Parts: sequence; structure tokens; C-alpha cells
Amino acid sequence: MRIPLPVFKLFWRRKMAILLNLVVLVLLSVQVMGQSAIDLADLSAFNNPGKSWRVAGAVVADLRKPNAFNIAPGKGILVNVSEEKKHGTDLYTKTEFGDVDVEFDYMMAKGANSGVYLQGMYEVQLEDTWGAKETAFGKNGGIYERWDDDRPQGNKGYEGFAPRQNASRATGLWQHIKISFQAPRFDGKGKKIQAARMILIELNGVIIHENVELSGPTRGAMGKDEKKTGPLRFQGDHGTVAFQNMKITPFDKGRTEVVPPVSRQVPVYPIFVNAYETPVFRSFMDLPDGQRVIHTVSVASNEKVHYTYDMDTGMIIQAWRGGFLDATPMWHSRGDGSSRPLGAVQRFGKPVLAIARLATAQSPWISDTTGTHFHPKGYSLDANDNPVFNYQLGGMIVTDATHALHNGEGISREISIIDPAKNLYVRLAEGASILETDKGMFVIDNNAYYVRLDDAGGASPVIREANGKKELVIPINGKVKYSILF
Repeated sequence: MRIPLPVFKLFWRRKMAILLNLVVLVLLSVQVMGQSAIDLADLSAFNNPGKSWRVAGAVVADLRKPNAFNIAPGKGILVNVSEEKKHGTDLYTKTEFGDVDVEFDYMMAKGANSGVYLQGMYEVQLEDTWGAKETAFGKNGGIYERWDDDRPQGNKGYEGFAPRQNASRATGLWQHIKISFQAPRFDGKGKKIQAARMILIELNGVIIHENVELSGPTRGAMGKDEKKTGPLRFQGDHGTVAFQNMKITPFDKGRTEVVPPVSRQVPVYPIFVNAYETPVFRSFMDLPDGQRVIHTVSVASNEKVHYTYDMDTGMIIQAWRGGFLDATPMWHSRGDGSSRPLGAVQRFGKPVLAIARLATAQSPWISDTTGTHFHPKGYSLDANDNPVFNYQLGGMIVTDATHALHNGEGISREISIIDPAKNLYVRLAEGASILETDKGMFVIDNNAYYVRLDDAGGASPVIREANGKKELVIPINGKVKYSILF
């Protein structure tokens, strides 16, 4: 039975609106006065790198073994290998910095822990927190503010700031972080008159901190005395970690403030979709290349892992972790009918048919539904209230069921076909690279996400060339089940 979509329930979130408006004002108030970005591509920029550090060309994590990487020779990636009985060492830049923007990709091995210290003093935590629902200052993206020795006996410990939401990615995937830091200020006698500050931290495209004042250095910092400048420090003694695309933009004369235009100060209060009360939401969805997908259904989960399904092709076009949807573009003023994900998004390319009939496994994928007799038939709800999408394809009935994995590590999808025709294939993934790391486990698009085959129905997947990229396809004879891990 076809069940109608739930009634839209949207919430005005004034506090969140104020925070989002502050982001705009903060970004507008920072004027670049520094030099060009410094690219740290090898170990020559660091003081006395220990033996645990090396330069590599490619890195793949072993998901079954803690602190384990498979490392290929080459250039461009800095790798630290830290084992339980043989700890690595920290890495310090030769150059010292005051106000600075820091940006890099990092990859965590299973169970690994690391961090980046601004001025060698103030730590932003880097950690393998795959599957964690909640955030904390000790988890990935958190800020360790200081160790408080002045608390009463038995209550001593760290203080810090948790990320706004969990925007982390899976073990062994590249994550991207941007940090804008302002150093402490001192008067002419060397007395601190203004605390250090994390102006903005963005993790995997999501703002997780802004305008955070730091009362003091993290325990384990380079001494307790705060200074005008200090090196960047990359922690290497707590786990195996890799870095690439490391760029530093210093502000030699400090940051200066400018008054933002009055027109940009007019508040726009965002309208967020509550995932618990409106777990299924229909809207337009705009892709980064400007394409608008007009018949999408976005589905939320209690695991805080969500996805968007294209009713016109039967394709999952994106999945994300964190908040559900921002419907401000749809409902603010006259609106344009679109919504956008609130969390860290993994996109899967332009919408194409999820299932196609091909002459061979190497035949070009069908670019649209013309001549395929593709007819959407809506969706029903399973016993756990997860949507099950249905459509016809060339006279066949397709059932497409997707749900979040119980541990929040990704989504699981099962496609079933009644009386399937011959030579049917399911397109599982597309990317610049596709590598099988274990039987039935593939890492996609230069370590962007994983595809795991859970039930191939006896069929063998095929990695093939397609329009300058790689595609992962598999024959389907009744059913195929797989997971997207990110």
C-alpha cells in the first residue's frame, strides 16, 4: 500500500540562527594581511622529524587491525606510524606563527588518536570516532582547552569545547579541516591582555566551532607560558595518522577587523527540519555543479545518518552524517523549493539509473530513462518505518530498501527484482579511483568512502573504465545487498 508523505514540521531555531549569523559576521570581519599560503609537502619544513615519520605516495587503512596502514612509496603524504610498544614522536614546524589559517587533509587508522597544536600550545583533537553519535571535546574536532590544577582534589581534569555536531568520516578516509586561529595579545610589558581564540573551525565542510576563547594552553603543551608566536605541532605519539595537502597562511601583521556592510547584517532565521518528527522530506536538491534534482526524498535516521533518494532514477545521490536538513531556501520569503543537508555530505555523482540492462559488463551505462519504461511507484514503510521505494523498469517490479546501519557507520541498501531480465546490472559507485582492499570491500574515489558487498547473490563485481573515471557495477539476478560506509 502506498503511504502518503508525512506532514512537514519545521522549527524556527532562534539560537541557531544567531550563531549562523555570527559566522557571516566573523568571516566578513577578517581581513587577510598575511603572506601567501605555505605548502608543507614533505618533512623538510619540520624540525628533526623522528623515525616514526615518513613520506608516502598512497595510504590505505586496515579496518581490522588497530593503528595499521598499508603504505605505498611516493610523495605528497606525511605518515606517522605509532604502535603500542613503539610510540611515534610529535612533529614541529621550523617556522613559528602567530595569527594563522591552517588547512589539511588527515586520515586516521583504526582506533588512532592525534591532534594539531596551534603555537604548540592549543590542541584541536584528531581521532578515529567512526560510528560515534554524540560529540565531546575529547573526540574528533574537539578543542582541549586546558588542564585545571586549581579544581578541588578529585575533580582535576581537562576542560574544552565539543564540536557542534559529529562531522567525522570513517576510519581510513580522508578528512578535511580548516582552522582560523588568533594568537594571544600582550601589552608592552609582556602581560597578556587578550586570550588566544579559535575564530573558526570547519570539519569536512561543516562549521563545528566559532569564536572560541581559550583560557589557557592544553596540558602537554610546550610549557605553560603563552607567547606571541609558536610552531605548529602535529601529535604523533598516540596513533597512526597521515596528512596531505597541508597549507598554512600566516598573518604577519595580525588580523584586522573591518565593518561588515549593513545589508549583510539583516538576520535570516533558518528553518531546520526536525529529523525525529519529520524523518521523510520531499524537496528539490541542488548539486555542487548547479544541477537541480527535482524529485528527491531525503530520509533521516536516529543514528544521525541520512540520505537523499532520486525518484526519477532510483539512485541515492548523497548521504551525510550530523544534522538533517536546512529548509530555509524552501520556506524563507518566496522560497525556491529546495533544501540542503546540515551535516558532512558524501555525494555520489550525477543522477543516473541505478539499474540498467547492458549487452556486456563493459557497455556504456544508460544516461537517462528514455526507452527504459521507468515508472516510479512511490514508497511504503517497513516494520521499522523505513521507506521502501518501488518502481517499474521495463515491466519488472523493483523494490529498493535502504536504512542506516545501527552503529551509524553508513547505510545499507537492498535491491530486489521480481522476474528479472537477463543482463541486468546495478551501478554501485563511480569515482576517480576504485580499489578492492579486501574481498567484497572497495574504497572509492581516492579514499572518499567505502562500498561493502553484503550479499552479491553469487555474482562478481566489475571495476571498469567509464568517461575517464572508474565505475563499480555488478550483475543482479533477483537481489543484491550492499553498504555504503563513510
